[in-house]
Amino acid sequence: MNLLDLDARWRRFNDPDRACPCCGRQFDGIFDIGFDHPDPWPHGALEDQGGDELVVGEDKLGTDLCRLGEHRFIRCVLLLPLRGADDRFAFGVWAGVAPDRFYHYLDAALGEGPPFEGCFGYLMNTIPGFDLGRDPVPCDIVPGEAGERPRLRPQEGPLARAQAEGISFDHLLDIYDAAGMDVRPHLLAD
Repeated sequence: MNLLDLDARWRRFNDPDRACPCCGRQFDGIFDIGFDHPDPWPHGALEDQGGDELVVGEDKLGTDLCRLGEHRFIRCVLLLPLRGADDRFAFGVWAGVAPDRFYHYLDAALGEGPPFEGCFGYLMNTIPGFDLGRDPVPCDIVPGEAGERPRLRPQEGPLARAQAEGISFDHLLDIYDAAGMDVRPHLLAD
C-alpha cells in the first residue's frame, strides 16, 4: 500500500470504473504532458499539420528532432517521481543542444555511429506549475532505456529539486491546472 492510497482523491483519480458525478468524466491515473515543439519554434504545431514532419524553408520539426536555423533540439522525457506512490509523472520536453551533439545523437539513433552517451543542453519549454524564471534551465541529457527517448535532468533550481525529492499529489494537480486541465473538481466527491 502506498501512502497516497489514504487520499480519497488519489483513489478516485486511479479508479477507471468511477465516473465523476457532475460530468461522467473518468480517470485512470497519472497522465503525462507533452510539448509538440520547442518554445522558439515559430511555424505552428506539428499536430495541427496532421503528419510526422513540418518543414518550412530550412526549418524542420519532427516528432523527436527539430532544426530551427542554426539551432538544434532533441525531444526528451523529464521524469518527476510522485511522493507517497511508486508512480512517476513525465513531461515530454525539448532540449536545445549543440549541433555536433545533435548529429551524434542522430547517428546513434540511426545505428550509424557510436551509442549516444548524453550531453549538455537547455530546457526549451515553459513548464506549467513551476516558476523557472527567465534564464534557460541547464540540463544533462542522458540516454533513456532501449527504444526510449533520452531523459532530461535539470542541473539546478525547482525542477532539479522536484526530480530529486519528488512532487506531492497536490503539486501534480497544480501542474494539470496550470496546463489548462484542472481535474480537482472531478475528484472531490462520489
